[in-house]
Amino acid sequence: MIIAVLFLNYINFWRSRAMQLTMENPKNTKSDNLSFSRNHPFQAKVLKNINLNGTGSSKETRHIELSLKGSGLSYVPGDALGIVPANDPELVATLLEEMGWDEETAVLINKQSETLMLKEALTTYFEITLLTKKILQQAAAFTENEELQTLVLVENATQLKEYCYGRDLLDMLRDFGPWKASAQEIVSLLRKMTPRLYSIASSITANPDEVHLTIGAVRYTANERDRNGVCSVLCAERVQEGDTLPVFVQPNKHFYMPESPETDIIMVGPGTGIAPFRSFIQERAVTEATGQSWLFFGDQHAASDFLYQNELEKYQQDGVLTRIDTAFSRDSDQKVYVQHKMLENSKELFEWFENGAYFYVCGDKERMAKDVNEALICVIEKEGALDREAAEAYLKDMQKQGRYQRDVY
Repeated sequence: MIIAVLFLNYINFWRSRAMQLTMENPKNTKSDNLSFSRNHPFQAKVLKNINLNGTGSSKETRHIELSLKGSGLSYVPGDALGIVPANDPELVATLLEEMGWDEETAVLINKQSETLMLKEALTTYFEITLLTKKILQQAAAFTENEELQTLVLVENATQLKEYCYGRDLLDMLRDFGPWKASAQEIVSLLRKMTPRLYSIASSITANPDEVHLTIGAVRYTANERDRNGVCSVLCAERVQEGDTLPVFVQPNKHFYMPESPETDIIMVGPGTGIAPFRSFIQERAVTEATGQSWLFFGDQHAASDFLYQNELEKYQQDGVLTRIDTAFSRDSDQKVYVQHKMLENSKELFEWFENGAYFYVCGDKERMAKDVNEALICVIEKEGALDREAAEAYLKDMQKQGRYQRDVY
């Protein structure tokens, strides 16, 4: 019941904020394509929210369909959708209890002297799941805790950075009390909630007045506490069909389809990295593009983690998707990833490059994208009979031409 009330307050906050901004600027009407933005999000109704993963999967990937009807918002394949999330009401309740704060205390939230009740501010306005060096340094003024006073010393910058990683506001308040600070003084240390951006997983040409997302729920344990992704778990656990989410379109000028429908495309999108390529494929199906398309997809298990399998196989049967190569890393003794599948098909890949194909990669920045980049260089080196330096130059030339594009995070 408490969670439902908090979520209703969250929705009402954004509705009232939208009405306020519209009154401030009469030009901001629903028919105006510029009226909804990062600072003035559209309340998009949730049409569908399902788990794409099958029984036995260690993952939870949500397919979410949102209505854009009446918003005037539009997008092209490659763009992202921003969601302005709300914090976990249970985490907010724990913070209030830990500090003995009155949830109905009015607090200033910005330099314009706007105020919100403390619970609402912690739920909808402030970032409470991330710590920064600046927050800890400023918080040191509100406690005599010797451990914190030592931690924020200049010579301990490395330890301070390590402490921030994987910890949040609740950790700080528990670790370094007792505190001689009001709720206002503590929230004044916090940053405004930042929207979360997700690659759009649909074509508006194929799905008028709709936008689809592919969101992996982030859950992990760190420093003896269970942690949840702010937006991903909101979508996985607390947003039901019929609810609304505050959204805006974020154009991506660096990730786009070829101008010519005759151009071949190669897409590497393991896990939720499939999202923009679902958009690409839908768009090419509707526009009846004649260029070939090749998808590399990977995840843990074929039986439970082959996202959009039926859709993709149908596109292949219909000739929209020329080829699919999959890598399921936990289905064999040796872990096989998308870059391994690329190397297995190096001859064909290089032929596609030579014929002018565009190459796209979407997904994990730290490991996958680096491994794919290395595999690309190896393919070019081997099949082009080039040395390492020349292969890297070949790839850089593809980038300059806009034929090697990355959407990594």
